[in-house]
Amino acid sequence: MSRCRPRKTPTFGRLLVGLCLLFAGLLSHFSANSADILLIGAEDSPGMQTFTTALKETRPHDTVRFEPLANLSLPGKLPVNTRLILLDLPSLDWRLQDTEGPPTLVLRISRLQARLRLGTTLPSHLSLLWSDPPLDRQLRLTQILLPQARRIGVLFDQHSAFLLKELRQAAVPLGLEIVAKHWDDTNDSRPLQTLLKNSDVLLGLDDPDLYNPKTAKNLLLSSYTRHTALIGPNAAFVKAGSLASTYSDQNDWLTILDQMLDRPPATWPRTLYPNRFKVLSNPQVARSLGVEQIDEASVVTQLAAGERRP
Repeated sequence: MSRCRPRKTPTFGRLLVGLCLLFAGLLSHFSANSADILLIGAEDSPGMQTFTTALKETRPHDTVRFEPLANLSLPGKLPVNTRLILLDLPSLDWRLQDTEGPPTLVLRISRLQARLRLGTTLPSHLSLLWSDPPLDRQLRLTQILLPQARRIGVLFDQHSAFLLKELRQAAVPLGLEIVAKHWDDTNDSRPLQTLLKNSDVLLGLDDPDLYNPKTAKNLLLSSYTRHTALIGPNAAFVKAGSLASTYSDQNDWLTILDQMLDRPPATWPRTLYPNRFKVLSNPQVARSLGVEQIDEASVVTQLAAGERRP
């Protein structure tokens, strides 16, 4: 009978060749799937570098770099496979010079800022990631914190008036009434006082003409005098003395960017509110208004459960 020959054990050389081929394959895979991500801003500030470094750490297999505007020519000169991320308004103004160039993410731009620059038309190569909290989310935050409030007072001017229609539509299913007052001269307190007389709570729009360091004292003192809470318009105003607001921090934005950069640019949404967010409240203001202690994490959970956005 013939005897079967024993199977030869692979030599060290063969193992080494196999490992090299495997390693080369992995390198090829990562190279093929890595992206060239270019962040752009007006100045190479510490804040820009911090954000760029954080994104590098989030996406170690991609090439992530920052360039100030001064180093760049027209957008159309950039490779079309670049993932372009704009970090401030001057970089958006630069991008709007040219319809050519790579698809572009505009990070942390407010509805009002976009309206002033783009009107009602959104260029097809732009995807806008909103910085101001969604109006329906702010209304639901108001309802959770102040369940007895029904009349929601809103100040607006010529720039923010376009938000009123959306705000009223969001208020209807919540059983809320929007009481709006035009405030074109912030040195005249009469519109504010009239609105406070006819409202249960004041909801701030992210309109820097109305809500800024110069108007903060009048807004906050007037609302306290009327024992009326101010919701929003942003986290900075909460620290200054409003009751609460929703907001997204840098970690939230990095997570959202990471998710979007995993997708082909052709599938990027034209506009997007961040689905990751937090709630910031002012405990001292809450106590002065007789509002129960606010469990921010619990409120976030309630708000997230009621989100209608995908």
